[in-house]
This record gives sequence, C-alpha cells and structure tokens, in this order.
Amino acid sequence: MSVMKYDDPRVDGHQLYDDSRLTAIGLFAEVHAGLMSRFSPVMNAAGLSEVDFETLIRLARSPGQRLRMSDLAAQTGLSTSGVTRVVDRLEREELVQREACASDRRASYTVLTVAGAERLERVLPQHLQDIENLFTGLLGAEELEAFLDTLRKIRTVVRPCATAGAETSPDKTSCES
Repeated sequence: MSVMKYDDPRVDGHQLYDDSRLTAIGLFAEVHAGLMSRFSPVMNAAGLSEVDFETLIRLARSPGQRLRMSDLAAQTGLSTSGVTRVVDRLEREELVQREACASDRRASYTVLTVAGAERLERVLPQHLQDIENLFTGLLGAEELEAFLDTLRKIRTVVRPCATAGAETSPDKTSCES
C-alpha cells in the first residue's frame, strides 16, 4: 500500500482536498446530522422514529391525507419492502390504515388515521419551534426563499419522485417505479 507524502506532487500542499464541493457536501451533512440529533428527543418522546414522522407528515400534507403505497415509497426514498415495513408498524399502532384502490386492484393507499393526526398534532408545536430556533429563524425572508429554491432545484435532480402523488388526483400516480 502506497502512502502519499505531504510533498507528493499529486497533493500539492493539500490543494486536492481544498475543494468547495467537498466543503458544500460536508457542511450539508453536518447540518443535517446536527438538526436530526436536535429533533430526535421530541420525536422519541412522541414514540416516533425519523422515518415514522416523515411518513406521517407526508400523508398529512397530501390530498385526502392519503398516498398510494408506491408514491409513499417514492416520496420517502424507501424501497417497496421498506415502506411496507414502516406502514405495517404504523398500522399496528393505528396511526395509518390501508385502503384498496378502487381503480387498480394491485394498488393500495396508506391513509392517515385520526390517531395519526393526533400524534402529529402533539409533536408539531415543539418541532416547529425547534425548526424556527435552529434552522429557518436563522435566515432572513429573502435568504430563506432563495435557500428553499436551491433545495428544490437539487431535490429535483437527486430525488425526482419526492413529490409523487402529491399533485395528482388520488387515482393517478406521477412517479411509478
């Protein structure tokens, strides 16, 4: 195994490592990890994991508080088996329920229940305050709008199905695997 020495011409005084792309992704990863660790006590107190919360909030913000299982998988970035496991767990806790799709017997919907909405309503006030204190409140209105535009631009490339089912009628899907 070869070891690069500090005076190795390939490294040229560590310029190889002084790259704004590495800085950008490093800062993004640090911010995400830091925010998630700061948000987790509130989620844990409500008996929700990060993926549980993401699933419930995506359902709550969707038309009819329901999504096709395939769209829920696409939005969360989970595999079909992964989203099935999450929905199974949430269904056992009566936070969601499954409904058959009237127009496609192969498809089913995940629907937020009253208990699921109540669980979100318990956690959201503190979660929103944490978001304000640790994230959005640190930015001015114009900075926040520009930041949101930038995040949407990146999301469109890295997770094009992140809004699957959110802007279509309940019997259609915008992003099939």
